[in-house]
Amino acid sequence: MTANEMEIVLKEPLVPVEEYLAAGVHIGTQQKSKDMKEFIYRVRGDGLYILDIRATDARIKTASKFLSRYDSTGVLVVTSRQYGQYPARKFAETIGGMAKVGRFIPGTLTNPNLASYIEPEVVVVTDPIGDAQAVTEAVQSGVPVVALCDTNNMTTNIDLVIPTNNKGRKALSMVYFLLTKELLHLRGVATSLTPEDFETEF
Repeated sequence: MTANEMEIVLKEPLVPVEEYLAAGVHIGTQQKSKDMKEFIYRVRGDGLYILDIRATDARIKTASKFLSRYDSTGVLVVTSRQYGQYPARKFAETIGGMAKVGRFIPGTLTNPNLASYIEPEVVVVTDPIGDAQAVTEAVQSGVPVVALCDTNNMTTNIDLVIPTNNKGRKALSMVYFLLTKELLHLRGVATSLTPEDFETEF
């Protein structure tokens, strides 16, 4: 399927399909989990699984609607991934939420005696593998989890999956930009931010 053909299939995508492709949002890994099978479009000649951009676009819209139900101050974004840290912080800062980047301190969501203890209403994780501790604690606390999931992720304990390349610098900045833009749009807030504003600098 060409970018033009996909553009026709995608009804009013958040950004033109070319921009999704340029950011590598669709590029998965060489592994696929049974959980992510429904989001895989095809497998490339080099063995990389390709995600369906239509599903990514639809899920970003769904996740934004879901997150808009919560007060911004109750939204926590978590990432241990280096390339996810800047865009995750930018997302939290722009919407007025919280960010925990780098090492997630065990007990952050479950131990009230910790100085770092917080009580979010919803948690967004960049990778269910790298952010497994946050997912476990969110589940123990009864807090819903939205997760950016690649082709190799398991989605157990994830309430809402956003299928995307969750390892690439440009892909992560694009997805966090779109989540921010759509969430602000649903709240009636205009923004002049661009995907570049979410990109990690080398």
